[in-house]
Amino acid sequence: MPGAPEECDLAVVGGGIVGLAVARELTSRRPGISAVVLEGADRVGSGQTGRNSGVIHAGIYYAPGSLKARMCVSGARAMYELCERRGIRHERCGKLIVARDQTELQRLDELERRGIDNVVPGLRRLTGPEIAEVEPHCRGVAALHSPQTGIVDFGAVAGALADELRERGVPVATGAAVRDVEVRGGRVALSHHDGETRARFAVFAAGAQSDRLAVRAGAPADPRIIPFRGSYLKLAPSKRDVVRGMIYPVPDPDLPFLGVHLTRHIDGEVSLGPTALLAPRGAILRTAAWPGTWKMVRRWWRTGLVEMRHALSRRSLAAEAADYVPELTAGDFQPYFSGVRAQALGRDGTLVDDFVLSETERALHVRNAPSPAATSSLALAGLIADRAEAGLD
Repeated sequence: MPGAPEECDLAVVGGGIVGLAVARELTSRRPGISAVVLEGADRVGSGQTGRNSGVIHAGIYYAPGSLKARMCVSGARAMYELCERRGIRHERCGKLIVARDQTELQRLDELERRGIDNVVPGLRRLTGPEIAEVEPHCRGVAALHSPQTGIVDFGAVAGALADELRERGVPVATGAAVRDVEVRGGRVALSHHDGETRARFAVFAAGAQSDRLAVRAGAPADPRIIPFRGSYLKLAPSKRDVVRGMIYPVPDPDLPFLGVHLTRHIDGEVSLGPTALLAPRGAILRTAAWPGTWKMVRRWWRTGLVEMRHALSRRSLAAEAADYVPELTAGDFQPYFSGVRAQALGRDGTLVDDFVLSETERALHVRNAPSPAATSSLALAGLIADRAEAGLD
């Protein structure tokens, strides 16, 4: 595995799907530049990229005109094209967003409006009886069906992007966690495990470390990354056929989370989750010291209690699934995997609900890139490259 160079034109910090896509985009536009990807873990795509539900989102949820809406719709199209070209296993298995009772219909109406405004392909409204035509075991009063929502292993996509970079001669240096950032002599100096790399321009797509590294580069502290831990259960093999694709509830519009959902994975497993608890390990002091944390807790303490109950009780989490698939019980589920979502939180306690990019001297920072960042990664890379190219002139 090649190490990190001492000098280069472009350094991309973060070997998740967004960082790799950015490196791929910029080296495609400028094939003569020298570049490197610096990843702290021992393999690419091992963070948020490889520990999620693997959904290629269609763009239903996001406020029209937002970066999430624009990047998700075009990013999904690009993701399918990449998977087909590279032979990466994927499937358009479709998604239902189910209104479980009359009180959720107004929110479903708003999702339908957003989906139409965002030009989500094939989106249609279903009545209660029509739900069973798509998911025979699902019950509700109405639903939205998104046939173009799909599944993939984003870790495999990240691996393919890394392979493409290596084929171009771009080193992808793993085990090279960036510890410090300093601008000197017209270069961005990045201190990491292998030593120091000095680049003419750097793009930071560092997930849970994005705020810390941005501040080291001279950016404001706001927003702060607050890591949330999400755990999943999986259906027993004998019950996998109960779910054909994906079944989601109507989410709370005030939170940037999609609720507890059932999702078929590309390997055939069916998951239920995730929970959403603050992830204390390794980040508790930084999380507690941020003023926005306590403002968020005061506002959402009831939601936090529900999430804690879900995390502690398999029966409680399974009951969420039984709301729309009544035949499922706690005994049908087994422990599965956990992941961490790097969510930006403002000083005022607001959970940031869009992608956020910021700039410092000779650098561009991805300050917030939670879901649907994996779906959006190829389109987001184009946007980032547009802004980063000037730094390479």
